[in-house]
Amino acid sequence: MAHPRIIQGGMGVAVSGWALARAVSQQDQLGTVSGTALAHVLARRLQLGDADGKMRHALEHLPFADVGARIIQSYFIPGGKKSNAPFKGIAMPSLSSSQAFVELTVAANFVEIFLAKEGHSGVVGLNLLEKIQVTTLPSLFGAMLAGVDYVLMGAGIPRAIPGVLDRLAERQPVELKIDAVSDATGEAFIQHFDPAPFLKGNNIVLKRPYFFAIVGSATLALTLAKKSSGRVDGFVVEMDTAGGHNAPPRGPLQLTPAGEPLYGPRDVPDVEKIRAIGLPFWLAGSFGAPGKLAEALALGAAGIQAGTAFAFCHESGIDATLKRRVVELSRNGQARVFTDPFASPTGFPFKVIQVPTTLSEKDTYESRTRICDMGYLRHLYHKTDGSAGYRCPSEPQADYMNKGGADNETAGRKCICNGLMATAGLAQVRSDGTTEPPIMTAGNEVSNVARFLKPNSDSYTAKDVVNILLEGETAVPDSKLPDSSAEVIPCA
Repeated sequence: MAHPRIIQGGMGVAVSGWALARAVSQQDQLGTVSGTALAHVLARRLQLGDADGKMRHALEHLPFADVGARIIQSYFIPGGKKSNAPFKGIAMPSLSSSQAFVELTVAANFVEIFLAKEGHSGVVGLNLLEKIQVTTLPSLFGAMLAGVDYVLMGAGIPRAIPGVLDRLAERQPVELKIDAVSDATGEAFIQHFDPAPFLKGNNIVLKRPYFFAIVGSATLALTLAKKSSGRVDGFVVEMDTAGGHNAPPRGPLQLTPAGEPLYGPRDVPDVEKIRAIGLPFWLAGSFGAPGKLAEALALGAAGIQAGTAFAFCHESGIDATLKRRVVELSRNGQARVFTDPFASPTGFPFKVIQVPTTLSEKDTYESRTRICDMGYLRHLYHKTDGSAGYRCPSEPQADYMNKGGADNETAGRKCICNGLMATAGLAQVRSDGTTEPPIMTAGNEVSNVARFLKPNSDSYTAKDVVNILLEGETAVPDSKLPDSSAEVIPCA
């Protein structure tokens, strides 16, 4: 099969949702759904009234009608909840998630992929973070139920995922080793998922999707190609200018004068070594610009992955007001990102767009009351009795320390879960009447998103992005990867 030249990045929470993935797929490129926190996304959309009926329409096509009916009964509010009313709480994901949460996760992934694929023959992918492990198995199963064509995964070393896909395609039980930040017993935590109860009496064929690993180095790519549990079909090779979570720089953490992690020549992936592996790869991180496709092809890539350009198009899931604000900042030459070494509870650097009234501002961050009530980025750890515990550096400091965490690990941490939900217009309302502030992420190319605007227009479409990226496919390329250099400040 000839894979698409352009992969639309799987961004944030509901930013690259079904509508964006569908629009890109209809242009014969790879539209990608973000699989992050989809259980919450589905539940909140239903509570907002599901005005276009799309959530209920997709749930009615779920192969097990009783599950879809239970979800609608639990969360759907005709006409939507009151604007000052909170969303219904959902139990946080864990090793022992309730059957209701597992069903909601399966259904939510099915819904997104089903809607993204409905009514056309294009291909659709699912993007997952390896750092969010306890929802991975039901997410993959739900997406495969809807016929997902590709699975892409980064922010870790996803060696087990190819084998999981193989077994799910055979309708077999699967398991996944779950990382723990401390180990008092020497025993690994294992999560199990059995598709049999969902497939009982059902002859659905589960297609094994292609698996692309998102990597930041030739070493990781080679490790995954040789040591994964099954077939790796390709790589997305991300530079440090890509949005969202970035791989940390090699060696001890050093900061630029502005306080960002310092990346240098050692952090530029060795494309020659990746090409020598013999698997197709796509280049990402400032490659979503005119002429960059030709550069990638000249370097031996199969194409490019673009995220930021699509993040601010009409079909993306970012709240419309926030989207217009960033496009205007770009038009005025004021859009910029800060690679925050401490914002994410994962410990990975996280790119944050500097936008007033969002968590990028010190006052907004400090005025927010810390709470952890979604839990997708919690760290699993062994309690002294060997049982599983959960803690998040973004939760209240006292809670974190009571669970064995160090106080300095909480400094500057932001609630990415709640912040990204707010960015997608799904902000939780708190008991004091305040709403969760958003946090916006994008790659360095956010400064240039206004280039996709047509004259006298304040917005652009996914089709506009695809057309502009493809225009430069045959241009004469500058076949060199970017280098990095900056003044260094050692990080204490």
